[in-house]
Formats: sequence, structure tokens, C-alpha cells
Amino acid sequence: MIYRVTHTTTYTYSQPVSLCHNLAHLTPRPSPRQAVADFRLSVDPDPAVVHERMDFFGNPATFFTVQEPHKKLAVRAEHTTTVEPFTPPNPALTPPWNEVRDHLRTDRTPAALDAYHYTFDSPYVAASASLAEYAAPSFPPGRPLLEAALDLTGRIHREFRYDPKATTLSTSLGEVLAGRRGVCQDFAHLEIGCLRSLGLAARYVSGYLLTRPAAGKERLIGADASHAWVSVYCPGFDWIDLDPTNDLIPSDEHILLAWGRDYDDVSPVKGVILGGGDHRIAVAVDVVRVESPVQFRAADV
Repeated sequence: MIYRVTHTTTYTYSQPVSLCHNLAHLTPRPSPRQAVADFRLSVDPDPAVVHERMDFFGNPATFFTVQEPHKKLAVRAEHTTTVEPFTPPNPALTPPWNEVRDHLRTDRTPAALDAYHYTFDSPYVAASASLAEYAAPSFPPGRPLLEAALDLTGRIHREFRYDPKATTLSTSLGEVLAGRRGVCQDFAHLEIGCLRSLGLAARYVSGYLLTRPAAGKERLIGADASHAWVSVYCPGFDWIDLDPTNDLIPSDEHILLAWGRDYDDVSPVKGVILGGGDHRIAVAVDVVRVESPVQFRAADV
């Protein structure tokens, strides 16, 4: 599957911003199943400083600074990305989840050590007794890990309602659990919290999802949105992705951007500003399937 993706974030301020420093996670992460044919990031006003780097988690990241006064900032990422399909393992053949938990506590191989730090609390995801209790029906002792995780994924999908007005970034996992409403970010954080509360390693994955219009309706350009899902560590099978918003294992209709402990590690754009007063944020994402890669001109930044 080849996709043309455009992601535009626009900040509008009531007062001029004299200086802003920003970090963007908008470059798709290369992986064995994903390749970026070309990438362009444009910023308006033009940044005075631009620095490309890899973050702690191995994600491509762009730091940029705008030093001229402005009342509007637009950040636009465009790329063509190829995604190969994924064939998941037989859930019944994955190891028992409680053995995986114990394995993480004692295994000091590089892969296990890398996974181990995803068992701890992070800014938006803290383990708790209530999250462990919610997860427990899916995780009886001895149940294969992927079988149990898929059961939890399905329960979240069935028992929680997608409601973009129900939560904000400040909404706690306890509130999400009590209210049974939220968006993909909330459901990803919730499942990660459940898995970590049982001693398992789980990380947050940001990206895009090909969306389809309702029957008889035309697809609206810019109507797509960024997406979030979960990845759980399973020895012998590496990391396996799970999408609780849609109750499925991601394959070639999910485009990977970045992964980290939670949203805070991989938010598309974040930063600090001087001035600005009140502000508004508008985000437009367009994901289009294409037949062959499109060649872009040289990157703007």
C-alpha cells in the first residue's frame, strides 16, 4: 500500500509571538514494513534554526525555532510512504502472559532491557489497582499473551464510546475508565495502563489510519486525523501492535509515525512560546492511497 499523506497544524494567536521553540514528530519512522519515498516539512514563518535528530526512542524528530514576530504559525508535513501487510502470529502460540511478566523482570538481553522500561509509569500513563482490575478478566493465569491482549482490546472497543468532546489532554486515566468515553489517544493510554498494571511492557504508537467514507458519500479532503494505537512486547514475536479504537491488529492501513512511552513522547508538534495571548489550534490530515510514489522537490527546511 502506498499513501500520500499531508498533515497541517496551524496555530493562530491573539497577540504576536516574539519567539518559539518547537519539536516535531512528523517524519514517518522507517521500519522493516515501512519506507518513506520522500518527505517535505514546511514552516511558515521561516524558521531561523532547524535541526534534524533521532530522539531517545529512535524516532526521527525536527527541532526548529522561529525568531520573528508572528500571529500565525503553520507547520505542514508531506510524504509518500509504502506500508507492507503484517501477518500476526497465532494468538494461541504466544507464551503465557504471566511468564512474559516474569521474563521481563529477569531477562537482561538487549531486547528485553529495551522493553523493560516500557513497564514503568510515564507522564500520561500510571499503573493502578483499578486498571489491573479492569484488565484482570482478560488475563487469567496461563492464558497466551496475544490471546489475552486481543480480548482486552475487544473489551475496550465494545465498552468505551468514541467521543471527541468527552476528554482533553488533562483528563486522567481514572476519569476515562469511569466515564467510558474518549478518543483513540485515551483508548491507547488506557490499554497501555492496563498492560503495565499487570507488569507487561506496552508502548504508545502514533501515526495515521486510512479512513473510508460512508456508503454513498464522497471522501472529504483533510477530514482524516492522526491516530494512536498500542504495541505490546511478546518474547519470541517481538512487538505486536493492537488498535483498541477499531478492535484489530494493524496491518497495511496503519502508517507509523513514532513510538514512545505515551503521547508526551511523540506528540506531532509541541513547544514553548514568548507572547501570543490566547491561541487556537487547527489540524488537518489527509491520507490518500496512490498507485505509485510521487516525487517531491527538495525539502523546504
